[in-house]
Amino acid sequence: MQRYFLDQAYQATVEVSGEAHHHMSRVMRMSAEDQVFLVFNDQTAIIAQIISIDGDKVTLEEVEKESLQRELPINITIASGFPKGEKLELIVQKGTELGAYAFIAFPGESSVAKWDAKKQQKKQQRLNKIAQEAAEQSHRQALPQVEFASEKELIARFGAYDAVLIAYEESAKQGEQAQLVQTFQKLNAGQKLLVVFGPEGGLTLNEIEKFQAAGAHLCGLGPRILRTETAPFYLLSAASFYYELSR
Repeated sequence: MQRYFLDQAYQATVEVSGEAHHHMSRVMRMSAEDQVFLVFNDQTAIIAQIISIDGDKVTLEEVEKESLQRELPINITIASGFPKGEKLELIVQKGTELGAYAFIAFPGESSVAKWDAKKQQKKQQRLNKIAQEAAEQSHRQALPQVEFASEKELIARFGAYDAVLIAYEESAKQGEQAQLVQTFQKLNAGQKLLVVFGPEGGLTLNEIEKFQAAGAHLCGLGPRILRTETAPFYLLSAASFYYELSR
């Protein structure tokens, strides 16, 4: 069943227009009595039945609310230093499928990729579209947002989170395995975790010192050294196991 995210609060009877209307009526060629999932911006998800389709809107009525909880208990934001090529697209797509709450891209000191403001704007639009498609496919109940920030802006946001971790390869090399689990143990449902990942060249000592001074903690992600596009998937999978499968 097709899933649509609506930028409005829950309503039992709703009219949709724009892209969702086009997709229902033109792409999927739906008709009255067909059913879809609708997800509102307050994370309410329902099964809705089409009542009517007009030239510019589709009217739907709630059949039942979705009962299965599909979101991780804690909100995990992935902050990635600009990687090369299309790796950021992969991180957003698969990270959304694995339950990430949001994404922040920032220019790491080791980043090879250099995107000016105009290119960042276009890339942000593309990434948010990728996140939406991945959220629909994986039946998410929240739509992750992708933002760009400078290093200074990223650090200024640390205070908005209940915990901030830095995925650091030197910690993995030294066999550090406790910080991630300890952080999971401290966080309760609804709290926010930010995890910072470096680009291909890793995070510099200068960046590490700045992040730690702002309250972030270093953590290893197992004994193996992971690529910049793999490490976020490890973190999200570990969170899913800890909060969902092991409970």
